[in-house]
This record gives sequence, structure tokens and C-alpha cells, in this order.
Amino acid sequence: MTHAPHPDTVEDRAALRAAADAVLARLVSDAGGTARLREDQWRAIEALVADKRRALVVQRTGWGKSAVYFVATSLLRERGSGPTVIVSPLLALMRNQVEAAARAGIRARTINSSNTEEWETVQAEVAAGEVDVLLVSPERLNNPDFRDQVLPALAAATGLLVVDEAHCISDWGHDFRPDYRRLRTMLADLPAGVPVLATTATANARVTADVAEQLGTGAGTDALVLRGPLDRESLSLGVLRLPDAAHRLAWLADHLEELPGSGIIYTLTVAAAEEVTAYLRHCGHTVTSYTGRTENADRQQAEDDLLANRVKALVATSALGMGFDKPDLGFVVHLGSPSSPIAYYQQVGRAGRGVEHAEVLLLPGKEDEAIWQYFASVAFPPEEQVRRTLDVLAQAERPLSLPALEPLVELRRTRLETMLKVLDVDGAVHRVKGGWTSTGRPWVYDAERYAWVARQRAAEQQAMREYASATGCRMEFLRRQLDDEEAAPCGRCDNCSAPRFDAKVSDAALDAAKGELGRPGVEVEPRKMWPTGLTAVGVDLKGRIPAGEQSFTGRALGRLSDIGWGNRLRPMLAPQAADGPVPDDVVQAVVSVLADWAKGPGGWASGAADAPGRPVGVVTVASNSRPRLVDSLGRRIAEIGRMPLLGAVEYTPEAADLRISRTNSAQRVLGLHRALTVPPSLAEQLAAAGGPVLLVDDLSDSGWTLAVASRLLRRAGAEGVFPLVLAVQG
Repeated sequence: MTHAPHPDTVEDRAALRAAADAVLARLVSDAGGTARLREDQWRAIEALVADKRRALVVQRTGWGKSAVYFVATSLLRERGSGPTVIVSPLLALMRNQVEAAARAGIRARTINSSNTEEWETVQAEVAAGEVDVLLVSPERLNNPDFRDQVLPALAAATGLLVVDEAHCISDWGHDFRPDYRRLRTMLADLPAGVPVLATTATANARVTADVAEQLGTGAGTDALVLRGPLDRESLSLGVLRLPDAAHRLAWLADHLEELPGSGIIYTLTVAAAEEVTAYLRHCGHTVTSYTGRTENADRQQAEDDLLANRVKALVATSALGMGFDKPDLGFVVHLGSPSSPIAYYQQVGRAGRGVEHAEVLLLPGKEDEAIWQYFASVAFPPEEQVRRTLDVLAQAERPLSLPALEPLVELRRTRLETMLKVLDVDGAVHRVKGGWTSTGRPWVYDAERYAWVARQRAAEQQAMREYASATGCRMEFLRRQLDDEEAAPCGRCDNCSAPRFDAKVSDAALDAAKGELGRPGVEVEPRKMWPTGLTAVGVDLKGRIPAGEQSFTGRALGRLSDIGWGNRLRPMLAPQAADGPVPDDVVQAVVSVLADWAKGPGGWASGAADAPGRPVGVVTVASNSRPRLVDSLGRRIAEIGRMPLLGAVEYTPEAADLRISRTNSAQRVLGLHRALTVPPSLAEQLAAAGGPVLLVDDLSDSGWTLAVASRLLRRAGAEGVFPLVLAVQG
């Protein structure tokens, strides 16, 4: 194979530039060969190919960052370099980029959790030199087999390492991902002279400096930083304040078809996405939901439908974000405000890449801040919980898996896993086959850094409040939040020019929205399996919960994350809320839920042959925080339903000394198992009643209180348990 010469002279670099433009022409299917790289694109490619440097490119969405690494790949491969490795968080959304690479003659393959059966084939193709680009998800970097068996050889053979969405490296950024921190090790282990490119559209000055510093790991030279202006001339930003959730939904129903092309409607929660999708479909709009709960095949279909303009909009959570590329996306509407201007800028940047005009509209809601607070509550754990985890691992005789470790520490599994990944990168623990082990190395809890990050989050939330109420240019505001030194009034937003939309909604749409949001009732699925590891902490419960100890599927008035009943229930059930009798409107809504439940599938009045029978009484769950609310709810239901209030599942005397976890399933069941009891008087009532009972509580955040209480009631003689709560978390 004849390799192209190293470009040492001005003439060589001019030839390299011409070759780069030719690759770009193939990449964008420009048969005439007139495509030409932007100057900063060329500077990045020159640094990578000619100088073998490390570079950080911070440029707005749609600027052409992918063109930099695909063109550089083609040129480096011509010069005998190994394959390019691209670490990207959302491989499924890079299909269009892979197709573009193929047009330029660049062969791309992926290694991720969804194609494990292809790994050996892909690795063999890489070893044989048949792959130009290998796309890897960051989660693979922390997989023991991949990290120990694949990564070393890959690092040794890599011709170019690309870190896409590089702000994820930095815990100063809005979307820090611990798996990305494994890149520090890979960067340090790269052979001398291997170029590295990091790209992002959303990094302020602090994040940029942090990522640039990390890029220098093991390189011995400073990284080249190319940071451009972040204005998007196609975007027209606006904010529309509406009285409540019903008005916001009605506005969407009335005005969705007026928005240009097809687009994205972002919501803050899965529940809201599903509510909005159902309502808009009821109003005749072609929309599809896209959330973290959407199956992979359905996600791909939804993406394809949006790309082909077969739907007007995807109603999405942040699950639809980085990497999605639809140049003609005509609008982005946010039903609820993200907590960070950086995250907001990134999401609105999906629109207007290849069209002259795109609408961006924020419809903030009263529930936004409660949702911000919930997500803030899952930050890095306090030092006591971290030390407890380290101690447990240090004392273990073998690696502990997440299910085995969870019962021994007071952390929910997802939060525990995130913490362990951070500790792994910090060198305090190590992930191996079979689980996690302690390294025994000293580790310092960086309280100052975690506190600083918390303050940054609070500052970002305040910035979003200010954005929503700003009287100056909105694009300039966002650009200044990202430390764009060229920020200036855009002349296009609703403050720079006349607002393009008013707050009017039709009576028909508003009535329909109120009906959709006011419709009470959410199914509460019973727990069917005990958490793993309970026997290790002295509780003889494991495996499937016997059918004779389970509850039936229950009901809740609403979800706390709903934009309908959630808005009514959140203030009532907030930790600082005053306790008091249940309000009349809530009682009436609960009665409506009971009526629908009784007649619906599985209901006691459904007429089905296997109907479980009408409840013969009401049982409450004793409450330390809201005793008047729960007791009054039980009494009102018993009175209206003409059933006796049989009593309450109560706390044992020693419960006052127990600390019942609210985050960790195994620890929560352990505490509830010791704390809850059916008093003799209630047991007598159950035996005399001879039938199923309604089990009434205020809030179900994990389902374990209902599961443990139902088991106790069934074992005490109840023939069935129908759980009924005001709200479920999530």
C-alpha cells in the first residue's frame, strides 16, 4: 500500500486542503466538487492529520462537527493510520451520519449493548483493516470484558480517537456521565502521535477548560481549542406564558398545525409525554411519544417517521437529544422548562439546521420547579453513604454485584451504579466479572466540588427563570450563558421583534384539555418479586411473592409527575405541607376512580366470572407525616361506599427507632418488615368481614409499603387487597 506523504511544506498542506475538500464533496454528495470546508473545520482537520494534535471543537449544532472527523478519518486512513474510534452516547441516532460516511467511502461499524452477537465479527474486521470507523458507546468502556480484552488492543491500533458530546466528560457540565470519565484512562494510554478530537455544541467556558485539560492527559501538549459563535440565524425564540396545563395543551391543539414542518414537543417527564400524546391524538394530530420507556424498535420507528415527515411531532423527553439530526426540523416546543439554559440550547438546536426559519417556543409551567427538585435529589450521595459502600466492598470476600450490594447499603440501584462508576474512575473500586471490588486505595470525598456543582445547578435554574421572564434578546441571553463572547441581539426572537403567537385558545380545545387532564385514575401495578439479597440482612423473603400474599392491581388518583392531577396533588403531598382532612374535590375524584375501577376489567362489579368480589371494608396505612389526611380519606371512602372502617396497619413499638429507606428497595423492605404490623383488633375484624378489603394510603413512591402491608393483611385473613392511594411517584 502506498501512503500519502506527510504534509511538511506549504505546498503539501495546500494539497491536503484540496484532498479534504474533495472528501467533503463526497460526504455531502456534491458531484460538482464545489464543497469547501469552513476555516475552523480545516484548522481542526489540519491539526489532526498534519500535526497529530488533540483538538476540542465547540460549535453550534449543525455547524458540521461530524464532517471534521469523517474527513480527517479518510485522510488519515489514506496515510496508513488505524481506524477511527468514535465514542458517542447515542449510537442509535447516528444512522444518518453512518450513511453519509458510506457515501464518502468510509466503512463504519458499531459495538454497543444491542449487538453483542456481532462483536467478534466486528473485532475481526477491525483487526483485518476492513473498518474505517468504529462507533462505541461510553458504557462499553466500563464493561470488564471490553475494558480488559478489547480496549487495550483498540487503543494501540487507533488512528484517531473522537469523543462526541464531550461535555459529558465534565462534571461541571449539564449532562455529566460517569462512563465518559473512563476516557481519561484511554487518553493516557494512547500511543504518542495519535490525534484526538472532542466535539460538543454545549459547553460554557468552565466546561471547555475542563475538557481541554483532560484532553491533554498523556499528550504532553495543550489541546487546540476551536470555539465559534453559537448564534443560530434560523431560530426564532419565544416564550408563551399560559395560565395552567390545560391552557398549554389547548394551545398546542389549536396551533400545532401552524408551526412549520415537523418538529419536537419536549416534556419534562415520561408521564407528561404520554398525557400530551394521548390528548393531541384525540384532537386529530399525528404525534408519537418518545421516552426512556419506549422500546428500541419503537424508538427507531418514531425517528424514521419524524425524518420522513410522517408525523407532525414527536412528544419526547430528553431521551431524544444528542445526536438526532433532521436538517429540516421546523420547530421545537418545550411544554415545561428544562432546568439548565445549556440543556435548553442543546435541545432547541435540533431545529433549523437546514431551513431558513424554525420556531422555538417555551411554555413554562408551575410544576417545573418541583420536577427540577426531584432530579436534583439524585445527585452524588452524601459521604456517609459512599463510605458505607466502600466498607462493605472492602469486607466482602468476593466481588459483589449490584443486586447483592444493594441490600447492604442505602442507595437505589441506579444511583448506586452511578456512584460506583465515579469511584471506579477515581480508583477506589474496580468493576470485574461478577461485580465490584474494593481496590483499597485511599479516596477523598470531594465535598467542595460536589457543593460547587450543586450551586451551579441552582444558578442554572435561576437562569431559566430569568430566561422565561426576560425582556431583552433571548438568543443573546442563551449565548451569554454559554460564555459566547460574540453574543448580540438576534433581531428575531419575540423580544427583538413582535411576538408571532398569542395566548388565545378555543373553548373546544380547552374543554377537551380539561377533560383529559381532569380524568382521574392511574393503575398501580403490584410488586411481584421481592428484592434480591434480603436473606443476607436477616429477612427470609426471596423470589416471587406468592399469589396468596400479593395485592390486586391498585389505583391512584394521579401521578405526581402528571401535568393534570399531579399539579393538584404535589402541594398536598409535599414534605413541608400541613396535615389536614382530605379536600372535598379530591374525595369526589377518588369516588370517580372507584366507580370506574369497579366496573372495569378486573373490577369487582365487572360481572366477570373471576371477579374478586366487592370490598367488605376499608383499611388504612398508619402515617407519621399525614395521619389526618390518610385517616380522613379512609373514613370518607368507607362512609360513601357504605363499608366499615376496619382499622389500620400500624407501626410496631420499635418502629420509632428504625430508619426506613426511601430509596433502596431491599433496605426499605427490611425496615417495613420490622415496622409494620396488623394489630389483633384488625385481625379480628378481617376474620369477621370475610372478603377483600380496600387498602388506603396517601402516596406510593416505590410500591413496597403496599406490598408489605398487603402481605400482612392476606396472612391475617383478608381474602384480597385492593390498594388505593392518592398519588404515585413518577
